[in-house]
Amino acid sequence: MRTKVTFVLLFLNLLLFLFIFRFERAWRTERSEQEVRHRVLGAEAADPTEISVTAPGESYQLQRRPAGWRLTQPFDWPANPAAVDRIRTDLQLLDDETSFSVRDMQASGQTLADYGLDHPAMTVTVAGTAGTTILRIGNVTKIGQRLYLLSSDGARIHVVGRGIVDSLSLPLDRLRSDAVLTIPVYEARSLNLLVPGQPRVRIQRDGNHWSFETPVPARADTSAVEIAINALDRLRVRSFELSEAGAPAANREERISLEGNNRAETLYVGDRVAGASDAEGEVRSAQRADPTSPSGRSARFTAAFPPGLWGTLGRAAVELRDRHILDLDTSAVSSIELSAPPASDVVLRRLEPGEGPPGWQLVLPPEGGRGPRTIAADAAAVRRLLDFLERLSATRFASDAPTDAEREKWGLAQPERRIALGLGRVTATLEVGRPAPDSTEVYVQAANGLSVFAVPPEILRETPVSEGDWRDRQLIALPASARLEAVSLFDLATGKAIWAWGTPIPAGAAPVPASRDSDIAALADGWRSLKALRFGPSSFSAADGPGGPWKYRLDGTFLLPAGGKGDARTTHSLLLTSRLGGTEQWAGAAEFDCAFQIEQPLIDALWTLTYGDRDPGAPNGRP
Repeated sequence: MRTKVTFVLLFLNLLLFLFIFRFERAWRTERSEQEVRHRVLGAEAADPTEISVTAPGESYQLQRRPAGWRLTQPFDWPANPAAVDRIRTDLQLLDDETSFSVRDMQASGQTLADYGLDHPAMTVTVAGTAGTTILRIGNVTKIGQRLYLLSSDGARIHVVGRGIVDSLSLPLDRLRSDAVLTIPVYEARSLNLLVPGQPRVRIQRDGNHWSFETPVPARADTSAVEIAINALDRLRVRSFELSEAGAPAANREERISLEGNNRAETLYVGDRVAGASDAEGEVRSAQRADPTSPSGRSARFTAAFPPGLWGTLGRAAVELRDRHILDLDTSAVSSIELSAPPASDVVLRRLEPGEGPPGWQLVLPPEGGRGPRTIAADAAAVRRLLDFLERLSATRFASDAPTDAEREKWGLAQPERRIALGLGRVTATLEVGRPAPDSTEVYVQAANGLSVFAVPPEILRETPVSEGDWRDRQLIALPASARLEAVSLFDLATGKAIWAWGTPIPAGAAPVPASRDSDIAALADGWRSLKALRFGPSSFSAADGPGGPWKYRLDGTFLLPAGGKGDARTTHSLLLTSRLGGTEQWAGAAEFDCAFQIEQPLIDALWTLTYGDRDPGAPNGRP
């Protein structure tokens, strides 16, 4: 039973296949033949190379070139690809709704004039690889708003829709491309500018950056260059000037050239057009270079140049130049050396991997028969300096070829500061000169360069040559679990303890009462994480400090939990001056070989513990 069903289904499928093969194929062939019979144009419209339209209002000619379609009449200019595609498509798909022969028309007593085909309203010439066809379009039909069209051989009249006329009657401003330059910024490889009375400017792409080749080798501002190229790409044609009357002289033109991938575009910009105004900027006359034109140039046109763009192009050697003094990768800086004669140099060195945690060292000069020493540098201060140098920008370009007299005038003959940055095997050195002590500008010059830049005077404040400005301000950093075991304050003049807390209590010292435990806690916090507010100008001296003679000695012992191995003790001793003001008191320590100003919380805790019992309180009970 199943076998019979299978054979029946196979037989029915075979019949269906034969039906489709025989009849469906014939229907499709017949339909295609009908479509072809109704096509007005044949193979000549499949691959056109030239389309010409002649009409009383406006005539034009389109030609296909290797670079694309161009509008060659009434002026030579790249065509709008979308408009050309619309015209080509409408010509290829042009169908007639009906047609009749000219012989039948004449037999009925009519002439071409009855259909407006003796003097057609529009004549279309389509030339292609398969030949040339001329179509003549006449009157509108009395019913249905169709058009009469005379075939190229003049033997047949077609009735077609109005859509073809709408496509062929596009105004010139829609047939032409309105772009002035077409090389996008991502393709651009160089920008060339020639402004009358100024040296030629050539800016070349170098990887992801731009640099000047002329008038002086220098870095270009990549962002500014790409903004300018984008602005050039946004220029649009306003109108064409078919008359050459009033064309600018060549010596008054500005020439702008863009080079891309195997192509280049040049724009000649002339005078401002008198009486023309545009919200987008000033309207100028311009031409494009066109090797196919006998004159080497395209038709003249007008375009609106934004004021910002025009000013930038006119002063490109300055406006497009990178104002950063250094092209600096701060992560590659391995050393910094600051000098300001006659002061000694400050040398900072980045710790190499394996030398300890990442950071910087301050290299101290030999002293007392000892060789160079290193101490931890203030990483935050070094980072601020590197960030400042990375951002350092010229307020103006002073000179690219300074004379000796100019260097002397700008203070560069005897620099006030010299900054040397180690970059692997290369050293970048800047010399900083100041014309006068009160000058609002200072001048910098690279040691191996010619250009001199004016920069803000902050560079001198950001590059001090005192070691105290660069050493690490964190002197003690005990863990939070470290506990203050004992602390005593001694009067250096008498050698006696003034007060003490914890155990043991030195003989003759006044124990700190329990009411002052909060002050002891504040003292412990400040000492556990002892940080210098600023350092003194010299090394530690047991005789006196920066603010006067030492008056007190503060001794303290901290317990450091060591797990199951018992507690470890660490003892520190500080020499202190008297409190010199509300916010100033100095300390010194032989273990750190420095004198430094202590921070406010520690000042307040010491004052309360030493003089708290003598405080009379606020007058009249006021808080």
